[in-house]
This record gives sequence, structure tokens and C-alpha cells, in this order.
Amino acid sequence: MNGEADLKLARLIVDQSPDAIVFAGTDGVIQVWNQAAAAMFGFSAPDAIGKDLNIIIPEQFREQHWTGYERALAAGDTKYRGQSLPTKAMKANGDTFYVELSFAIVHDDAGAVIGALAHARDISERFERDRASRRQLRELQDELKALRGEAAT
Repeated sequence: MNGEADLKLARLIVDQSPDAIVFAGTDGVIQVWNQAAAAMFGFSAPDAIGKDLNIIIPEQFREQHWTGYERALAAGDTKYRGQSLPTKAMKANGDTFYVELSFAIVHDDAGAVIGALAHARDISERFERDRASRRQLRELQDELKALRGEAAT
């Protein structure tokens, strides 16, 4: 392949990824926003590109996010490499929902940090289903203790 074909293929892969792909520069301003991100978060690419990441970060998580963002950029890597982390994100309408995020710090050809990449997947249904299962398990354990005559702790 040549440079132009490589760029076209990369764009197709990003655009057609089933997961949201978001890239922000070192200033935290969104530069890449794929179709899955638009569908998940409710912002079109023109509405998201050029805005900072606060458009998808719930207010209560912003300070922690930016502290971690700056730390990872300074280190040139993230301590979460290879991991997917559940957290809350925010849609264009202000609703919050659960997402699973994976991160990478992106370097240019010379090795300089140019920004951060995140892949996101909506896990709201799974998260709520798991929460309900944990609640049901606790209730069943409490019932079993009661049937056995054990004191509640």
C-alpha cells in the first residue's frame, strides 16, 4: 500500500469501528470522533470536533479525569494500558450512562506525545444487569441466613 491508500484504510477502519473512537490532543480538544461515538454520545462529529472532552465527562468526574489525563500525557503512557475500565459518561442531552473505556497515549513518528485515544463501549445494560444480580444474591444470602437462624451482621 502507499501513503494515500494507508490513510484511506485507516479512516475507514476508524469510521466503521463498532466502538466509539475518540482522540484528543494534548490540550484535551477532540480531533477524531467516529460514527459510533456520534451514535453513543449524541454529538455529531462537527459538533464534537474542536470541543474539549468535558462534553462527555460528567461534572463530578472532570477534576479527576484532567488530573489523570495530564499525568498520562506527561508520562507518555497510561497505567491503564491493556485494561478496560467501567465509568460513567455523559450524552449530549446531559443523561449519564455506563461505558467501558480503554486508553492509549499516542506518539508521533519522533516519539513526542500528541494526544490520547479512547475506545468506548456502552455497557449500561450489562452494568445494570450485573448490579441487579449482585442485589439478588445479597437478598438470597440474607434469606438463607434467616432460614438457618443466623444473626444478621
